[in-house]
Amino acid sequence: MTTPVCTSASNAAYPSLNAAYPSFSAYVKARQPVLLRTARSLTANPSDAEDLLQTALAKTYVAWERIEDHRALDGYVRRALLNTRTSQWRKRKVDEFACDELPEPEGVQAGDPAEQQALHDAMWRAIMKLPARQRAMVVLRYYEDLSEVQTAEVLGVSVGTVKSAVSRALGKLREDPELEPVR
Repeated sequence: MTTPVCTSASNAAYPSLNAAYPSFSAYVKARQPVLLRTARSLTANPSDAEDLLQTALAKTYVAWERIEDHRALDGYVRRALLNTRTSQWRKRKVDEFACDELPEPEGVQAGDPAEQQALHDAMWRAIMKLPARQRAMVVLRYYEDLSEVQTAEVLGVSVGTVKSAVSRALGKLREDPELEPVR
């Protein structure tokens, strides 16, 4: 079930609408379902179709006095629908452009996924060798991306303790033989 485009509620809000052009109001009430189907054929979204029809009817209302042959109103409104939709299509913002090659994001190394997984596993094995406190600080700082102050608050230690423990942990990771191929 569709909601009428021009309802009696809008007529109550704008009494001059019926007073100025009662024939327009009668036309909209009679032809609204047909015109809405036409608008839906121009858009993918039913809400967009209702908006499109509303805009086309507003344009028709403004030109109501200039329309000489009221038997051709459907054609006039259909043309208004089509022109409005074309204008909307032309104004849309295009964010994507076709290109021959897919761009790779900066910083992403295109490599063998198996090698990347092996490196990931080796890193976690090296981190698991660290003492529990250093491991917690490294995980909070680099995997959870907390600041030194936030890490200190979470663990209930001073910022200096976090700095020194993380420094020692990174030194141990640098010396780990499993991570030598990365260096």
